[in-house]
Amino acid sequence: MIYDLSVEHQPIGSLFPPLNHRTMAEYELLPQQIDFFHEFGYLSGVRILSDEQVEGLRHELTRLLEATPEERKLFYEYNSNESTDPSHVLFHALGAWRITPGFHDLLWHPGVIVPAAQLLGGSVRFWHDQLFCKPAHHGGVVAWHQDYSYWTRTQPLAHLTCWIGLDDSNRENGCLHYIAGSHRWPDLPITGLAGDMSAISAVLNEEQRREFQHPVAVELKMAVFEISAGSCECVGNFSGPFLLGT
Repeated sequence: MIYDLSVEHQPIGSLFPPLNHRTMAEYELLPQQIDFFHEFGYLSGVRILSDEQVEGLRHELTRLLEATPEERKLFYEYNSNESTDPSHVLFHALGAWRITPGFHDLLWHPGVIVPAAQLLGGSVRFWHDQLFCKPAHHGGVVAWHQDYSYWTRTQPLAHLTCWIGLDDSNRENGCLHYIAGSHRWPDLPITGLAGDMSAISAVLNEEQRREFQHPVAVELKMAVFEISAGSCECVGNFSGPFLLGT
């Protein structure tokens, strides 16, 4: 019987460093990074994983792409292909932290906790994890969406999305795009996560539509993460490399 790691409320392995005064100082954001986040609603280019840590997570992810029926029961969601277009593939799963030690312990990694606490202005509570994978040449899309619309759990709104690339992410293989400043928008109706890229336009006002004419593509190297609080999308992977993210 598979062991549910969600009962473990502390790290169980040694892949990531412990949270202490030294690691807190190592991963603290600079004041100008914090100011940028609050002005534009996202922050990118923060390296938090070593090559060894990336390889450890990639190894676990490769296994989870073919999770056993018993393992799939522990996922909150498990979609081998969430794309609405059968000619494209978008693997999407929530709950890897319950199954493998690396993804479990990532939640306690100072490289995630320290920046998140700085940007939220207080302690951090984990809501859920998720995996996105897009195979080369026929990877599916993650349509424009607003994470807040799915997570209406705090008032005032106080959520962050921390996206960590396990592969290099660029325009060719489907990097994330943001609308700068959209974190100040009110909640938008949900228009779908893996379907029509333009569906969100139906729920935008004129000013928001104008801002949508200027998306910001954020290209990242693997092991680097970005934090967002606004509207984002991730286009299809029509290039060579597989794209992995958590």
